[in-house]
Amino acid sequence: MILNKETAIKTAELLLQIKAIKLEPQQPFTWASGWNSPIYCDNRIILSYPPIRNYIREQFARQIEELYGKPDVIAGVATGAIGIGMLVAEYMNLPFIYVRPEAKGHGRKNQIEGVLQSGQTVVVIEDLISTGNSSLNAVKALQEAKANIKGMMAIFSYGFKTAEDNFQAAGIELHTLGTYEQLIETALKTNYINTTEAETLQAWRQDPSNWKP
Repeated sequence: MILNKETAIKTAELLLQIKAIKLEPQQPFTWASGWNSPIYCDNRIILSYPPIRNYIREQFARQIEELYGKPDVIAGVATGAIGIGMLVAEYMNLPFIYVRPEAKGHGRKNQIEGVLQSGQTVVVIEDLISTGNSSLNAVKALQEAKANIKGMMAIFSYGFKTAEDNFQAAGIELHTLGTYEQLIETALKTNYINTTEAETLQAWRQDPSNWKP
């Protein structure tokens, strides 16, 4: 769910501008899962562009306060959301922690890095939502540490129904700055893609695991 369409349009424009999102329906990418994909998203590129990262952190902060007030802690999901999560926490003058995919095998064997007190309210920051499994794995770790999860904010989501179902089953509210639909609309308006390519991108999202170029 998005709160602001203007933000969704601007986010799409910026991600396309710096090629954080690449759309190549004719020469698809192969994900780690083995899926063929006409789209590839690497939002960590945002960190290399100060005006854009500042825009993203400010939109996150504004929407977090609008939705949840001021939480006790901002948490980033490792590794993609560590940088932007820390920027959001700094902007809001809040403590920051991050969550690893699994506990370290040495030292203190932490999965959560930073200081988190039982019962503290937490908003989780993610850079990208695909199926939602890795994001919800981080949420589970925080819940096991007795955190009170207010919700999750992400820069962008592919909008898979699988992700929607996973978040609903977990009882976690998800909001994103940008959406897949808005990305396609913006890419069409700016002639980044043509109508045929847009149709390909829409077809892929309906059944990404079986899509073939």
